[in-house]
Amino acid sequence: MRQLVTEGIILRRTDYGEADRIITLLTPNHGKLRLIAKGVRRVKSKLAGGIELFSVSNITFIQGRSDIGTLISARLVRHYGDIVKDIRRTMLGYDLIKILDKATEDEPEAEYFHLLQQAFEALDDPAIDQSLVRLWFMMQLLRLAGHTPNLQTDAAGNRLDAGTTYHFSFDDMAFAPAPQGQMTANRIKFLRLGFAGHQPKALTQVQGSGALAEELLPMVQTMLQTHIRT
Repeated sequence: MRQLVTEGIILRRTDYGEADRIITLLTPNHGKLRLIAKGVRRVKSKLAGGIELFSVSNITFIQGRSDIGTLISARLVRHYGDIVKDIRRTMLGYDLIKILDKATEDEPEAEYFHLLQQAFEALDDPAIDQSLVRLWFMMQLLRLAGHTPNLQTDAAGNRLDAGTTYHFSFDDMAFAPAPQGQMTANRIKFLRLGFAGHQPKALTQVQGSGALAEELLPMVQTMLQTHIRT
């Protein structure tokens, strides 16, 4: 059988038999792969070091006749080791992996692989607030799935005005003017920057980005729960 080579990020690892493990990987060019890593739980296994969580690995595999292939070799390309030095970032990393795994089918586009890789890079950087990473990640999932909110005009089709406050309509995925609305021009500008696809570090340039992320997180979480299976 022909051996294939790709980069991959571990989404799940399940013990199988006495020494094996079935792993689910997200790849840029083969979608999700389910591979059996034979003997990986043995002390001297050469595969173990190449299938760490919070890592990008270069893997060689054989696609079997069933939906589970065989892992031949694995080598770490980049391990985001600083994530596991902070329990809160570690738990967020697990959450993002689970969310993406549930939100994607077996053959997601390469953008989802790059999204998770960029999320790891941001979590690995202690200068980037973890609330900002969570918010950014959810905004990108919505964007990639085609559920970006209307950030230019209100629910009636009128251009958003910097001097007006709004509330957000989840049915319309748009803002509606409201005298006591919590959505101000500053928050809407921040959403525009996030949904534009910039990396998390770009959002840190906005003054008060951590506080803005905390304020906007419930709204974006509700968008995600409404439109994407998580």
